[in-house]
Amino acid sequence: MGDSRNGNARAPAGAPPRAGNTYEIDVKNFISRTRALYAHWNQHSAELWGSADALAVATPPASDDLRYLKSSALNIWLLGYEFPDTIMVFAAKKIHFLCSKSKATLLEVVKKPALDELRIDVVMHVKAKGDDGTGQMDAIFRAIRDLAVGDGKESQVVGHISREAPEGKFLEMWTERLKNASFQFVDITAGLSDLFAVKDGTEIINVKKAAYLAYSVMKNVVVPKLENIIDEEKDVTHSSLMDVTEKAILEPTRADVKLKAENVDICYPPIFQSGGKFDLKPSAASDDELLTYDPASIIICAVGARYNSYCSNVARTYLIDATPLQSKAYEVLLKAHEAAISALRPGSKLNAIYQAAVSVVEKEAPELVDKLTKSAGTGIGLEFRESGLNINAKNEKVLRSQMAFNVSLGFQNLECETESRSKNKKFSLLLADTVIVKDQNPEILTTKCSKAVKDVAYSFKEEEEEKPRKKARTAGPENYMTKTALRSDDHVVSKEELRKQHQAELARQKNEETARRLAGDSSGSGDRRSTAKTSTDMVAYKNVNDVPQPRDLMIQVDQKNEALLLPIYGSLVPFHVSAIRTVSNQHESSQNNYIRIIFNVPGTPFNPPDSNTLKNQGAIYLKEVSFRSKDSKHSSEVVQAIKTLRRQVNARESERIERATLVTQEKLQLAGNKFKPLRLSDLWIRPQFSGRKRIPGTLEAHANGFRYSTTRPNERVDVLFANIKHAFFQPAEKEMITVLHFHLHNHIMVANKKTKDVQFYVEVMDVVQSLGGGRRSAYDPDEIDEEQRERARKNKINMDFNHFASRVNDMWQQPQFASLDLEFDQPLRELGFYGVPHKTNAFIIPTSSCLVEITEMPFFVVSLSEIEIVNLERVGFGQKNFDMAIIFKDFKKDVLRVDSVPTTSLEGIKEWLDTTDIKYYESKLNLNWRQILKTITDDPQSFVEEGGWEFLNLDGSDSESGGSQESDKEYEASDVEVESESEDEDSESASLVESEDDEEEDSEEESEEEKGKTWDELEREATNADREHGAESDSEEERKRRKMRAFGKSRPGTSGGGGRSSGGGSSTSMRNMPPSKRKHR
Repeated sequence: MGDSRNGNARAPAGAPPRAGNTYEIDVKNFISRTRALYAHWNQHSAELWGSADALAVATPPASDDLRYLKSSALNIWLLGYEFPDTIMVFAAKKIHFLCSKSKATLLEVVKKPALDELRIDVVMHVKAKGDDGTGQMDAIFRAIRDLAVGDGKESQVVGHISREAPEGKFLEMWTERLKNASFQFVDITAGLSDLFAVKDGTEIINVKKAAYLAYSVMKNVVVPKLENIIDEEKDVTHSSLMDVTEKAILEPTRADVKLKAENVDICYPPIFQSGGKFDLKPSAASDDELLTYDPASIIICAVGARYNSYCSNVARTYLIDATPLQSKAYEVLLKAHEAAISALRPGSKLNAIYQAAVSVVEKEAPELVDKLTKSAGTGIGLEFRESGLNINAKNEKVLRSQMAFNVSLGFQNLECETESRSKNKKFSLLLADTVIVKDQNPEILTTKCSKAVKDVAYSFKEEEEEKPRKKARTAGPENYMTKTALRSDDHVVSKEELRKQHQAELARQKNEETARRLAGDSSGSGDRRSTAKTSTDMVAYKNVNDVPQPRDLMIQVDQKNEALLLPIYGSLVPFHVSAIRTVSNQHESSQNNYIRIIFNVPGTPFNPPDSNTLKNQGAIYLKEVSFRSKDSKHSSEVVQAIKTLRRQVNARESERIERATLVTQEKLQLAGNKFKPLRLSDLWIRPQFSGRKRIPGTLEAHANGFRYSTTRPNERVDVLFANIKHAFFQPAEKEMITVLHFHLHNHIMVANKKTKDVQFYVEVMDVVQSLGGGRRSAYDPDEIDEEQRERARKNKINMDFNHFASRVNDMWQQPQFASLDLEFDQPLRELGFYGVPHKTNAFIIPTSSCLVEITEMPFFVVSLSEIEIVNLERVGFGQKNFDMAIIFKDFKKDVLRVDSVPTTSLEGIKEWLDTTDIKYYESKLNLNWRQILKTITDDPQSFVEEGGWEFLNLDGSDSESGGSQESDKEYEASDVEVESESEDEDSESASLVESEDDEEEDSEEESEEEKGKTWDELEREATNADREHGAESDSEEERKRRKMRAFGKSRPGTSGGGGRSSGGGSSTSMRNMPPSKRKHR
């Protein structure tokens, strides 16, 4: 990064354009900045400009070397690019240019505007080709001598840049003749530095674009490259990494950046350091040593990019299997770096910025103070290091708004602990960001390249034997890599023992947390799951006069008033259609048809009380009525009309009730003319809009939310950023769709459905079915072309979705969305497992914050932060499947179950739960969680005193004993049991047999009255069926339990209550056997 290597010889920021190039000086920019130069010179003449009467700046010849010079910076700042071999002399009323004819031609455009607007005469001194320019130099000297001599001066004072040595014969002659011209000389470096320090709007944009390129290269090129090298155990040198990164800067499209290549350049050759050899000085370089990524290795990466000659910088440190000292040192450095950035406020002194960082280190780790770098960075702009703006303990220069800084801080020459396995005992750490000073909070331009510990610290599990890391990191349920994976030093402690120790600590913490929460929730007792159903008053007609006059005594359907008029004892009696539960038409052989109408009667099974029941407690209800008709066609039409009207009313009421519970949200702010909204086209939505023919729509990201719309005016959905709880991006890998999924805080309405999950997706390939039935050859050219087209289409769709998600992530990094903590999360397929979260088998995948299944509906999204514990049930020797019960911190929520998880996934799930700090337990049978949670909420004090969740710990108690009465209450048989042919089939399908009863309970047509059998009759049939299968050992208590379950009092299929244990056995052996599945006949 050193000045000796800095500069840019590329147009437009370098040499003037060659013949044929068209480049024009920005005259407006020249006028405004020349005015600023003279104003600053006049205002700070004595303290910064040495009271100079004239300023002489000579620009050296063009060079291919990287270099930063004040003379070149002044050229670019005033004129837009560098004029090599050119001399500029600024006097009070004149500006002299000594240059070649071609350069003078370019500069002619500024003469008239300078005279008209600034009253400054621009004088051109053209040096002919082959001329040494002495005559023109003498003319400039005469003009300087004509200037008035100030008070106390013997001669005119000429300001120059003393640190820049002359290069080339032309500048050497100018310097020699200037020294012999009897002028006094002063250094004007401080004046130019202060002039360049505060950036105008155009300069800020250039710095931001440079920073955008720098962090994009780091994020999209450097980090993936490092991860690939470590994953595949490649041998790559620091210098080769430097070359790859430099190409990415010079060709921005390699980093997914849309900037013109001719406007960009490197600030310095990218720096990569590892292996114990670190140099935190700006002049560091990448050597030819191999990248080191052994345990306890440190990798430092620094990337500097320029846009229109304005610089930016970002540096990150990556930790591989960090030791405790390395982790602590990095955390302290991160806090100190953030403290220094936060202190960048107008009016503060630069030494106060450095002191803010030192104070953090003194507080957090005083032993590291002497290892802290002596500087926290410098000003940045046209020069990579602007002189006079060094952030150190001595600089008392005051900050001003619109200054730009490279805040760079590090620890150097730290030593690892003696017991560390690192081959390199010494290490250093470095962080750097480009920051703009603002009136309020500083603006960090490179913040999107994360420096959080979780994103820079990598940990890799190893096998117990010393095998290649590549094999140890293969994805699977038993060994996979995570950033928080546990490691056992020298393999003294096994992985299982480490996990048990961690789980014991989690159990202690979880019990303490649960006790505090229950103690503070005095209103949390009781089971509040069954609440009265709300509905509007069922009024068909407000008064008698509104009832239609009877024409014939026959059943009439009043569509307008949503009423049914029934002929009873010679009069038409009105009933609101919502009072009807079912209606059916039964045909008999004697040509008579019976219309049977059953009403909703409070107190009967499957009829929960509503608000009308509570208001009319003394009312007498009509339960059922039947009518006989000889006109079968008319009776069918009447029944169909009643069903249609009832369906319409129920749908409207359901929507009204759902909308009444919606939370009022802010209005979507459209992008308008402020900016062009991000757009993703040809998407489908789930839940889908109603209608036979679906059409795709467009998803747009506006100022405060998303809008999905189709060409139909009524098909529109707004999803506000503030209502998004989790956002997921799932590319199509083994699935047929690419997905953007949003899990919301509060419900919204989508096509008259209330939902907390909204998904937008594209099918990556068409579903094609061969009609011929024959299998095509794998070498068929048409087949190969088709596969290639499908693969290209899938890759393009995935890239489009990924680009959209990345740009939205960038939006979410803005300060106004910081409190939402939003970022698109991507499911980790290598950690996934199969299970039954609802009624069908699905592939469930963890993410960094959730457990999800978003490929098939209904969706499954569980926030890890809301989980209290996880109980793995039916875990035992010989079992092919087990169940996962997820208990939430909110005990009022039903337990969520994932059933029939293959036992092969057990170890992987336990490892994942442990690494995410979720306490899990194992049990041999299913538990009645509804009863357990009710017991806890009814008497939380007893729960805490008896050890909290430790009653689930099979390791801490004899789970194979005869069992107490308390355990008998918890271990209950499942709701429905089915007949099986083998124990293997029993195990696999134990959790899939509940849907049949659920569907029967929800059916409107199959009510208890229609089935024609009483519950006692059903019970007798079930008892006879059990006797036929030899299961006569069921106790009287067990038969009572089955009868209670028949009335729907055990857990529903998705609620998580109730078990699936064997119904009959009270012995130890029966309790540990796989669940039997007898079906009541």
